[in-house]
Amino acid sequence: MAGPRIHSTNYFDTFITVAPDCAASGGTVPLPCQEPTIAARVFRMVREHPYEFTSDDVIFTVWADRRGIPTEDRAKARAVFFSKGQPCLRCSDLVKKYGWGIHADGRGRIALVGINTPEYEAFVAGRRPVALKAAMSSPRK
Repeated sequence: MAGPRIHSTNYFDTFITVAPDCAASGGTVPLPCQEPTIAARVFRMVREHPYEFTSDDVIFTVWADRRGIPTEDRAKARAVFFSKGQPCLRCSDLVKKYGWGIHADGRGRIALVGINTPEYEAFVAGRRPVALKAAMSSPRK
């Protein structure tokens, strides 16, 4: 009998483009505040460690850090967390609001790429062999 299904947010050889309705003209650092936002935590982790973590690693770590889950409990917590589907980074404020594209390499490791940079343009122009996925647009108010 198969074990519980494990869901994933990881992409491979993929570039997540900035949302079509994003107003940022370049990659913008999320503003610091007393309690760091999810976007600020994701930004810091990925910006300080490009191509070191997968989307699953980042999303789970941010979730666990915000809840104060001890290191020794994280393996079990991660299995429970991914036993159901989780929103992927296409929903992140980094791609919807702050002007960051996200590149996932062949191993699923991610890095941030600011909009209107030569590297960003190379991805969207097809000069880098990756699948393109658009970020989710923000809901209309």
